[in-house]
Amino acid sequence: MSESRQDSGTIEGTYVFDGAQSSKGYRLNKFFFSLNRAENRAAYKEDPEALMERFGLSEWEKRKLREKDWLALAREGGANIYFMYKMGSVTGDSLQHIGAAFRGETLEEFLSTRKVKGAR
Repeated sequence: MSESRQDSGTIEGTYVFDGAQSSKGYRLNKFFFSLNRAENRAAYKEDPEALMERFGLSEWEKRKLREKDWLALAREGGANIYFMYKMGSVTGDSLQHIGAAFRGETLEEFLSTRKVKGAR
């Protein structure tokens, strides 16, 4: 196991979600997880800034959320993709949108590499 963890840092485009990333992204992931609750989804839609403030997000985290910079949120912010997807469900960004952003592609470019007919 430790060998694969060491190797994963050398594979381009691989971002390991480990204890260090988890600690770094604690506030952000707590915010994302809160979107499981309908009242928090409604609160975000009504006033995203207020909800981000309520969860104590940093200015950097808020800016990256506004920009939908999914890759930076994962790579630098410690966001967990499974929790980040909760945000996408509120903003209308599918997992495919997030995947495209991770790869620096448009949604159409990303979908053209998938084998799922009509995936959105």
